[in-house]
Amino acid sequence: MNLNQIKLGSQGLTIPNIGLGCMGMTGFEDAHMYGEADEKEAIATIHRSLELGGNFLDTADLYGPFKNEQLIAKAMGNSRDQYIIATKFGWEIDDHDQVTWAINGTKDYVKKAVERSLKNLKTDYIDLYYMHRLDKNTPVEETVGAMSDLVKEGKVRYIGLSEVSSETVRKAHTIHPLTAVQSEYSLFERTAEEKGVLATLKELGIGFVAYSPLGRGFLSGQIRSINDLPENDFRRAIPRFQEAYFNKNIELVKAIESMAAEKNVTSSQLALAWIISKGIVPIPGTKRRKYVEQNIDATKIHLQEADLLKLESIVPLGTDTGAPYDEFSMGLLD
Repeated sequence: MNLNQIKLGSQGLTIPNIGLGCMGMTGFEDAHMYGEADEKEAIATIHRSLELGGNFLDTADLYGPFKNEQLIAKAMGNSRDQYIIATKFGWEIDDHDQVTWAINGTKDYVKKAVERSLKNLKTDYIDLYYMHRLDKNTPVEETVGAMSDLVKEGKVRYIGLSEVSSETVRKAHTIHPLTAVQSEYSLFERTAEEKGVLATLKELGIGFVAYSPLGRGFLSGQIRSINDLPENDFRRAIPRFQEAYFNKNIELVKAIESMAAEKNVTSSQLALAWIISKGIVPIPGTKRRKYVEQNIDATKIHLQEADLLKLESIVPLGTDTGAPYDEFSMGLLD
């Protein structure tokens, strides 16, 4: 199967219209996210995605830390040129490989971080390099200026930001053209739309990549009670999965499932098709071949205007489904 290729932004990067979020393939050492890792199946999932045309992989130095980039290097082997790799920096990782949980966007740190990622990915270039979160103590002009140097040096092909405001996008874009902004976006999370970020990106010719396009798993329909999440799953700590919102969100999922059943697709596939129909590239995370196949199949679904209106009437813009992070992490969004 050949996936539809789209231009991400207007700087020359062409990618498939769906990517593969790799974070869950290794998780974090000190935070339990998305269950146990299975390296063999993870690598098989990356290879299966490639066979189906899904060669756009999303990772970050934070995941592991470093283990995720190293896993991708292992999966790519001698086929680096067949993949489009996006990775991120910004969460500070010290010289002992410990995450300090500070955000560092200084010029020196950008240079240090990219060398580390190049080494871990076993490559001499990164296709798309994102700042993971805005460093509110460093002018964005300094950070993007340093990223621009990496492009000139050939270490990075294109640059992007993650979870930033329209104002930050405009400032950054004058220093070096941005190719993409990555933020959380799904039927359950449309802040980027509500705050005008999508409109700004469209105006400036910058692409949009959506992480957590299934509402942190809610839209998969596989979570019916809080007990469906493991005891140590980080999602138990975020408002969206807590009692004040949980039952209301389940009712929304049931309405989406009912519409999906009429179309003979899964609720996940319908939620992904909705994002793709907007010209946005979702990067659903999975570590299993079965799900990567289902996710890529979502690209074949064609939604009519009436379908889009029906979906958006189930979860209208502005619906409060609960914050996607705890208070500390919400405070780090721009």
